[in-house]
Amino acid sequence: MPEAAVKSAPRLSLVWLIPLIAVVVGGWLAFKTLSERGPTVVIEFKTASGLSSGQTKVKFKDVEVGQVTAIDVGPDLKTVLVTAELKHGFAEHLSENTRFWVERPRVSASGVSGLDTLLSGAYIAMDPGDQGRDQRRFEGLEEPPLFTTAEPGRQFVLRSPTLGSLNIGSPVYYRQIQVGQVVGYALDDDGQAVSIEVFVSAPHDALVSGNTRFWNASGIDFSMSGSGFSLDTQSLLSVVVGGIGFDTPETIDSGDGGRTLPETFPLYPTREAAHAKTYSRKERYLLFFEGSVRGLAIGAPVLLKGIDIGKVLDIQLQYSIEDSEFQIPVLIEVEPDRIAIRGDAASLEGVNLIERLVSSGLRGQLKFESLLTGGLYVDLDIYPDAGPGVVGTYGDYDLIPTIPTPLEALTTKVTHILDKIDAIPLDRIGRDLGTTVAGASALLNSGELEQTLGALRATLEQVRGTVEQLNHSIAPELARTLEEGSRALEKAGSMLSTSSPFQADLQRMFQDVSSAARAVRLLADYLERHPEALLKGKGR
Repeated sequence: MPEAAVKSAPRLSLVWLIPLIAVVVGGWLAFKTLSERGPTVVIEFKTASGLSSGQTKVKFKDVEVGQVTAIDVGPDLKTVLVTAELKHGFAEHLSENTRFWVERPRVSASGVSGLDTLLSGAYIAMDPGDQGRDQRRFEGLEEPPLFTTAEPGRQFVLRSPTLGSLNIGSPVYYRQIQVGQVVGYALDDDGQAVSIEVFVSAPHDALVSGNTRFWNASGIDFSMSGSGFSLDTQSLLSVVVGGIGFDTPETIDSGDGGRTLPETFPLYPTREAAHAKTYSRKERYLLFFEGSVRGLAIGAPVLLKGIDIGKVLDIQLQYSIEDSEFQIPVLIEVEPDRIAIRGDAASLEGVNLIERLVSSGLRGQLKFESLLTGGLYVDLDIYPDAGPGVVGTYGDYDLIPTIPTPLEALTTKVTHILDKIDAIPLDRIGRDLGTTVAGASALLNSGELEQTLGALRATLEQVRGTVEQLNHSIAPELARTLEEGSRALEKAGSMLSTSSPFQADLQRMFQDVSSAARAVRLLADYLERHPEALLKGKGR
């Protein structure tokens, strides 16, 4: 019998290839899906108004880059958590600087935005941040940022005691041209100031240097000076929504120090304050005024020779129990560096300049800054008549002597005059004057005065007649006398003439007298030498 041939069956059936291929394809599809799947982010908002799971899109520059996949309420029930899946390529753009916000119709100071969402519906906008730590959970913005990270420019932080009328979106001006906006503000941790973030677009951001001054340009700046009234405003928009202006004063050195940007810039209240010179050294003094200080306010200027060197910091009303009097201390702050020193400045080392000026007659006085408003300011000036003074101390402050205001000085003088007038015995003078007038009236009304006047009139008539008689008798004699005097003068003139005989005789007489004097002098000399000649005679 023939033997049967045994053949081994194949271990793997072709039927198993189908599920194997399916597994491979499925794995490849799963790998591809997972590899192409974008990152998932969780965004925290205060409300989910306008958002819908599976419908709301995530956009960047109006291009869809993701979709909302879930919306849940936060654990604290105060916020909502929106889960969104982004495209694969955005994983590397998610960092701590990435921002998300809901784009919906809004009306703000910067304008109207989000009108396109009226038809398409709200969506989540994205602003990627390339720098920073990787992050997948974000806190969404309630308001859209005014500038994205891709916008060329720089942000600057300003510090101000108050926010004023500034708000997010308020314009930033340079020479009345809008170059940026306010992008945020927050109260400092100590509560003493407000930090304001502004964004200045390129290329205008290069205009900001270490010497740049920012000021609040909100509303209308009204000022009054000796030259008149002035109004200053950046634009009509800044009047309504506020604004900030900045500039770099030309009087400030813009060298190497000007290129170093500080961390924060001070925000000045006005343009004038921003352009004013600033000095780091400040000294505080106390002045006591006896009269009224109505019109003097905190912040009033302190002037020396008409130059602003400081301001008033505080005004108080104090009552002294010992003296039972009121006193008004005024605290001022001055900047001594505003006084330029000429000559040997080294001689002032260790010497208080104000103390030296007080010894020369420096005094404080209240004066009117404006008669229209009645405002006062503290005027410091040298009064030589005041004499040398001494800087005293009151608590922690040095004292500057004061003098009364011009009005008080005038009032004091008027009071002294009135006191002197009051000291005059007007009643006694009035009685004496009345007695004198009565006596004069009695004299005028008496008959003796009339007789005296009649006698005086007769005497005057006699004098007039005598004078007329003298004129008739003396006038001819006087004329003859004058004529004879004239002839005598003519004769004297002819005698004194150089050609007259009298003049020749007179010259000969003088010559003879001179000869005789010479002979007498010779005789005297001879007798002095020969006194015996008086007895014996002159020898031969």
